[in-house]
Amino acid sequence: MRYARKMVVYFAISGIIVTFAPNYLTQSGGNNHNPVAYRNMDRRIIGIGETVLDIIFRNDQPLKAVPGGSTFNALISIGRTGTPCVMATEVGDDHVADIVTYFLKANNVDTSYVFRHKGTQSHVSLAFLNEQNDAQYQFYKNHAALTMDNDMPEVHEGDIVLFGSYFAISPMLRTYVATFLKRAKAAGAILYYDINFRASHLADLPATMPHILENMQLASVVRGSAEDFQILFGCNDAAEVYKKHISPHCPVFIYTDGAHPIRLFTPTLCESFPAKPIETVSTIGAGDNFNAGFCYALYRSGITDPTALNVQQFAPLIAMGQRFSSAVCATLDNYIPEKLITEA
Repeated sequence: MRYARKMVVYFAISGIIVTFAPNYLTQSGGNNHNPVAYRNMDRRIIGIGETVLDIIFRNDQPLKAVPGGSTFNALISIGRTGTPCVMATEVGDDHVADIVTYFLKANNVDTSYVFRHKGTQSHVSLAFLNEQNDAQYQFYKNHAALTMDNDMPEVHEGDIVLFGSYFAISPMLRTYVATFLKRAKAAGAILYYDINFRASHLADLPATMPHILENMQLASVVRGSAEDFQILFGCNDAAEVYKKHISPHCPVFIYTDGAHPIRLFTPTLCESFPAKPIETVSTIGAGDNFNAGFCYALYRSGITDPTALNVQQFAPLIAMGQRFSSAVCATLDNYIPEKLITEA
């Protein structure tokens, strides 16, 4: 997720101790009974979103170039855990596309649905870090190449589909995205929607608001930041956002607001998850990796109906999201470091 202001990310939740390893998720504290566990672990996580080459600057000097994109960042972190995952995206016909495709494969992400467009250039993003290590962005995109003209991934019951940002509402891609999401929902997949709407697209809001609402209606879980809802609805009260704008469409809502506690809303829950701040090197990819950690924990838990969970069952999902997010903020990369995967 892209932040235009300071974000402090979290990692600890009182009463919950999470142990991270590539092939299991354990926790102490809370009730482990899960009435909606899915016992067939042959499922996978499917990401659909844009891919860019992020060139990171500090003091107007380039520091590093890394493949990026909101869903892309999340899928790299998920792939590093050894979790089966696939990325559906579009790239140009250039060396950037080679870098992106190789990087996905090197991090255990299936590239069967990376659509390469002949005669076009891949997208590039310039990220300028300020004194607080928050980024301001400039995007350079070849809009003529925006299409998903091949088959999309097959979706099965229990799969998790991660989607969001402008890619999920772009009028040029809407037919492909909406058709895929409807098919995924009909198949019994979990749909996790990160709204991630930025002020740079405000002029497009009248045309894209119907797509945002439809995405929420299709989603099992909606996550958004205070910034998203201030831009979309002129509202920064989490409870009001849920009551007026989310609950008519989707039952599960996660609201993030920088250094403030994460808020969770369902038809029966209204919870707050406090955590401690950390020192940041860069906040690029912080929200993306919250999504990654949440979906990773959701996958490992065997849950297929997040609307039926209690607070004890949500807590380790939130905690893993925070752990991924805080780990990313300690580096200039957009994804969790390799050392986190080997920690016991």
